[in-house]
Amino acid sequence: MENLLLPLKPKTQFPTPIPAFIKPQPTTPSSKPITSFAQNPKHLASHNRPISKSTHLSHNATLQEAISALENGTQIRPKTYISLLQSCIDSDAIDEGRRLHSSIGSVTEQNPFVETKLVSMYAKCGCLDEARKVFDGMRERNLYTWSAMIGGYSREQRWEEVVDLFFEMMREEAVPDSFLLPKILQACSNVGDVETGRLLHSVAVRSGFLDSSVATHVSNSILAMYAKCGELELAKKFFGRLETKNRVSWNAIISGHCQFGENEEALRLFEQMVDENVEPGLVTWNILIASYNQAMELMEKMERAGVSPDVVSWTSMISGFVQNNKSSQALDLFQEMILCEVKPNAMTIASVMSACADLRSLKKGKEIHSYAIKIGSVTNVLVLNALVDMYGKCGRLEDAERLFDTISEKDVYTWNSMIGGYTLAGYCGKAFELFLKMETLGVRRNVVTWNVMMSGYIQNGDEEQAMELFQRMERDGIRRNTASWNTLISGSLQNGNLDNALSIFRQMQSNRERPNSITILGILPAFANLLSTLKIKELHASIFHTDLQSDTSITNALINAYSNAGDIRLAYAVFNNLQSKDLISWNSMISGCVLNGSTHPAWDLFLQMKEQGVKPNQATLTSVIRAYSLDKMVKEGIQLFSSMMEEYQLTPSSENYREMVELFGRSGRLGEASELIENMQIEPDSAVWNALLTAARIHGNFKVASLAAKHLIRLEPNNTRFQRLLSYLQTFIVKDGDLSKELKPKSENSTSVSCDCCWIEVKNKIHTFSTGDKPTAEMEPKLDEFNGMAEEIKTSMMPGFLGSKLDIEGLEDNGAIHGEKLAVAFSLINTPRLRTIKIIKSVKMCTECHNIVKLVSKVYRREILLKDPACLHFFKDGNCSCRDYW
Repeated sequence: MENLLLPLKPKTQFPTPIPAFIKPQPTTPSSKPITSFAQNPKHLASHNRPISKSTHLSHNATLQEAISALENGTQIRPKTYISLLQSCIDSDAIDEGRRLHSSIGSVTEQNPFVETKLVSMYAKCGCLDEARKVFDGMRERNLYTWSAMIGGYSREQRWEEVVDLFFEMMREEAVPDSFLLPKILQACSNVGDVETGRLLHSVAVRSGFLDSSVATHVSNSILAMYAKCGELELAKKFFGRLETKNRVSWNAIISGHCQFGENEEALRLFEQMVDENVEPGLVTWNILIASYNQAMELMEKMERAGVSPDVVSWTSMISGFVQNNKSSQALDLFQEMILCEVKPNAMTIASVMSACADLRSLKKGKEIHSYAIKIGSVTNVLVLNALVDMYGKCGRLEDAERLFDTISEKDVYTWNSMIGGYTLAGYCGKAFELFLKMETLGVRRNVVTWNVMMSGYIQNGDEEQAMELFQRMERDGIRRNTASWNTLISGSLQNGNLDNALSIFRQMQSNRERPNSITILGILPAFANLLSTLKIKELHASIFHTDLQSDTSITNALINAYSNAGDIRLAYAVFNNLQSKDLISWNSMISGCVLNGSTHPAWDLFLQMKEQGVKPNQATLTSVIRAYSLDKMVKEGIQLFSSMMEEYQLTPSSENYREMVELFGRSGRLGEASELIENMQIEPDSAVWNALLTAARIHGNFKVASLAAKHLIRLEPNNTRFQRLLSYLQTFIVKDGDLSKELKPKSENSTSVSCDCCWIEVKNKIHTFSTGDKPTAEMEPKLDEFNGMAEEIKTSMMPGFLGSKLDIEGLEDNGAIHGEKLAVAFSLINTPRLRTIKIIKSVKMCTECHNIVKLVSKVYRREILLKDPACLHFFKDGNCSCRDYW
């Protein structure tokens, strides 16, 4: 794909008055005779004309003669010296350039343009470190010196250094001109530094660049910067004010929307472009194709418009599928491309190889490898890097090593691919050896190298080593990027250190590193619980601050987080502010309502969803059937379940069957629930049988409970909860000896009993209460009241022996007080009366505690949210959102 910010040729005239020190000076006799090289017009002419690669050998002898003369002490004028340096640039003769540098003392007059040309020579010959040494040692730097150094970093795509040089330039009161400004803007685009981009925009306005003959070029660079940094609203405003919009302008604004997933808006802008008689070029089509989900349709439109898809079009589409986690479709598309007799290029092969790596498809990868050999693309370093990556990710390290060793000119991506293969396989020691070795061989490690190495340590549980590398990065001159912070955050989350993850996130923001969607989507779900409402709000504020609220996946995660935190009001607020709601948005809001016991709003949302033409999926219907179940609307539930195939063309999932069993179970229709399970089109899983067991427990049906228990033990033989249930059941199994044997609890290899703990947050501190803990003196009066309630409850417990005697979690005995009672008592004493009490419990509530908490909510007029493994209980005015069924 073409670059939207193409480099411009420098003007032949100076944009500002020529300083006196570079105007022609009168010739003065030298104390030492000038050799024939400096005096002979023939020799001088030969060095003043450019040397192309084809004439390099014929001119090399003359260049060597000149350098030899300088090394022997011959004096030379600056203009001739600069011409010699240009010859080194044209012929890529870095060794000769170094010799010229060592002979700089032979130049008769030292001026900034001599050193500037040295900087340019080193930079254009790929020796940036040497260029920087000359640059840093200059006592006087002009605009062309800064341009040479920045240009060198730009060519090597070292964008962070470009931005750093800009600030250093400003400190020395040097202002970039209209040719240098776009390069710095491009750097801002590539590192996502919108703040520096705004500053450059201001410089362009104050310098009058937006009103001059180069206005379009500078304006397009500013536009591309805003678009690539995700500031789409600013980009659209700037775009709307442009007097002249050429194809590059349209490409920039369309590309920005595609980059950030605003594909529909990108397509609208494309249509507007056509309406304004700006003909889309091949680049425009390829931008859309690379990002748009309906890429094949676009290609057909492209052909109808008279533009033939080229290899870039196909490659863009394949690459787009890979980047959007559609690697299987990418491989299918590649096959179609071959059938259409379009020869792939190296980028195509590399993209397809990446698809094989993502899918861990070694067979396909080998096929593409063979094809690359056949068409002669396997010598391309891009393809070789992709091959190393593919074999590494597929666990074929020997093959990856063999390829790695054959690459004579390894770039940083080659090393990164091999290091990544080792870390993925768990060989962090071997990866670290390469990590150290590449620098000794002159290959500069980039931020991706460090991130890959840190990620490897994280995956292998060595968070300490990852943190040490993270701290070393900036000491070694590597600017940490968002991915670096994301790696550390994800590592803390993987190891269960949620507070540490949040601390790193806060530090990230204090260092002015903008979190991206990966950051938020990684950390937000970790705090989607009752005790983290304030932290969710903190993350929500960060989402607004970084302008990520337009990302639908993030807003969907916010809806889920608030719903799981029991704050359905804030979940609704996020949902209603969504400009574009996808299926996941509707599902998140509907399931959130059902989770919090708000069944009527869930039905309304389902109707609105259908009216807006959004087709429900299995997850949608699972939530709606559960809503019907909560209100015992069996007829409506059966009707919806029956219409899945006919109306929505959906095959019922295990979750759908589970909710139907609960629907029948809540209404006491256990026979229909059992019959449904017998006729299931798929094998019933433990969730389905557990739903039947719950129904049997609630309604005291011994026969159905035995049936469910039999299947649960078969599916989960080591589940302690079911073992405890069976020990109770066997007390009542008298007649069926065979069943008794089959259900005999197993003592060997069974999992340990889960610890019964409850957690609450009071005054920003988490308190833990476990069953059997001794209450404090201030809690005892409350607990005495609870015990009085318990005595009353025991006389009015739900009928059926399973409900009163075989509660799976067990009633309190031996004076052991359940954790939720302790937590409720502590909260009543230590929290404001209007604040909702929120408790997380590790095991399912027993019937006695459930009834007591219901009474507490009525007597003390407190709302209580309690999340156990079965459901989220919302107690209010003596009622629970679970409708006494959990």
